[in-house]
Parts: sequence; structure tokens; C-alpha cells
Amino acid sequence: EVQVVESGGGSFQAGGSLNLSCSISGYPFENFCMTWFRQTPGQEREGVASIHTLGQTYYQRRKKGRFTITQDNAKNAMRLEGDSLELEDSAMYYCAAGAPYGGECPLDAWAMSYWGKGISVAVSS
Repeated sequence: EVQVVESGGGSFQAGGSLNLSCSISGYPFENFCMTWFRQTPGQEREGVASIHTLGQTYYQRRKKGRFTITQDNAKNAMRLEGDSLELEDSAMYYCAAGAPYGGECPLDAWAMSYWGKGISVAVSS
């Protein structure tokens, strides 16, 4: 059974930083994509950043520069660090796992096979 578990959500100040963690266990293949998505009410789930277990990273263009995705020492774990937080960063953040497509990790929800339950991030002024 594949398990995807997020942690690190909560309340944050605008201009501050966040550090979200995700661990994935039981994935049936050695190499796969680990991806962060976020979603606000009434909006589609959007990809923020992804990391292949071999280390290649992918970012949504508008998020690159403020968000950094890294692998933990445990291969099937990752972190999402965010700086200069904005009110618009408030959302449910989801960790997901899925197969690469053409060797790359698409930032698309349809490409993910397994999802965490999500964690809330609330940014206030």
C-alpha cells in the first residue's frame, strides 16, 4: 500500500517562510516523481514543484524563485521551502507521487497516482 503523508502546515506571516515535508512509502517502482500541489476553494489544483527521485527538479514558472523543492536524505521524502510568503500562498497543499512522463515530471494532477490528504497553509498579514 502506498502512503503519502504531509506535514508542516499551519499559520504563517506574510513575508515569512514555510517548510513542508512529505514522505512516500510503498511506491511500486524505484524511480518516480514527488510533487507538491496546492488548491484554493473553487480553483483547480495547481502544481507548485516536483522532484524526480533521481534529483531533477521542476517548478511552475511563477513559483520558481520563491519555492524550493529538495529531497531528504531518505530518498522517498522531500521538502518544499517557501520564502517571502504572500497572502495568495494560502491554500491546501497536497503531496503526490506518480510516474515520470518522457523522463520528466509534469506538474499536472492527472499525472499523479497517489495523493496525501493535504495540509492547510494560511498566510496572514
